[in-house]
Amino acid sequence: MIRRGRHFLQIPGPTNTPDRILRAMAAPTIDHRGPEFAALGREVLDGLQRVFQTSSPVVIYPASGSGAWEASLVNTLSPGDAVLAFDIGEFSKNWAIVAQRLGLEVELVPGSWRRGVDPGEVRERLARDVDHRIKALLVVDNETSTGVTTRLADVRRAIDDARHPALLLVDAVSSLGSIDLRHDEWGVDVTLSGSQKGLMLPPGLSFNAISAKALAASKQARLPRAYWAWDTMLAANATGFFPTTPATNLLFGLREALQMIDEEGLPAVFARHQHLAAATRAAVEAWGLEIVCERDDEHSPVVTAVSMPAGRDADRFRGIVLDRFNMSLGAGLGRLKGRAFRIGHLGDFNELMLIGTLGGVELGLEAAGVPFSRGGVDAALRALAVQPEPAAATVSGR
Repeated sequence: MIRRGRHFLQIPGPTNTPDRILRAMAAPTIDHRGPEFAALGREVLDGLQRVFQTSSPVVIYPASGSGAWEASLVNTLSPGDAVLAFDIGEFSKNWAIVAQRLGLEVELVPGSWRRGVDPGEVRERLARDVDHRIKALLVVDNETSTGVTTRLADVRRAIDDARHPALLLVDAVSSLGSIDLRHDEWGVDVTLSGSQKGLMLPPGLSFNAISAKALAASKQARLPRAYWAWDTMLAANATGFFPTTPATNLLFGLREALQMIDEEGLPAVFARHQHLAAATRAAVEAWGLEIVCERDDEHSPVVTAVSMPAGRDADRFRGIVLDRFNMSLGAGLGRLKGRAFRIGHLGDFNELMLIGTLGGVELGLEAAGVPFSRGGVDAALRALAVQPEPAAATVSGR
């Protein structure tokens, strides 16, 4: 089938890369040992601190978010250490698998895949660990597979209430630059992320923001590490350089992305994502379809996962949307495969793009013969008519 018009990439990452970032990346590669690169290195490292909302160091690896997972673990833990993980979706489960493969003792708390990490369960589990065997908690801030966020500030309070010394490691791959996440204020020890979602870049960069407590733990950690080692990275970063060959042109793009975020301002970025997400949910509810996330205070601002009616194949529906309307929707992952589809609404994204996206979904539901009620796009239009205030970006518990 011949597809006309611009492709709508409405998966929850990689996101649409803005033209100005693409142009920034299309520059000649420079000497990564020269003074021009040193200035670039320091600029992007300093800019990332603003996005992570931290004064602690942030390191950059040429890798996907999976590399950031491994870096967070090998720099802070030792073979046989006990870690507490939470099965709230496909990515939280996979992070736990990485920890197991590295030789860590993982307790995986089961979940419904419809809610985030329960702060009460965190408090109760840590209170029972009187010998402090648990060395770290693995928490996914925004579970991309389910469209569910964790009330991260409440999790931090639960750890403090239990008076437990465990490290708090947080996956912010799909939340950084889109959802309010305060590395310092919320006492996160390692916040990890990737370039291909809220930062609006292609895949290829991953990040660790490192607290003083995590840095101290790295001095005692005994898991093998070479490429992922923080100490060599931080030593080189002090002068703007990297110990290995960096992804120079992605760093050009990162500099542009950070400038775009600074121009809009983080509070406005967060409010925009909340606004577009609320309109998306209004459309889904008007269609009479079910949103995977159960709690109003855990709805993701960056992706909405939608359950298909019984007996309907979500992947067949997605295929029709792609073939007929040139739009990619996110697949259901893990236990949601074939049972749900995901609408990404993050990054360089605005109201008109959302209405086009929701129009494509509504057309696809009709074309696929999925039972639904009309009027989802109209419901979204009504929700978008009220402009958000940047102050609304700060949500209680987040």
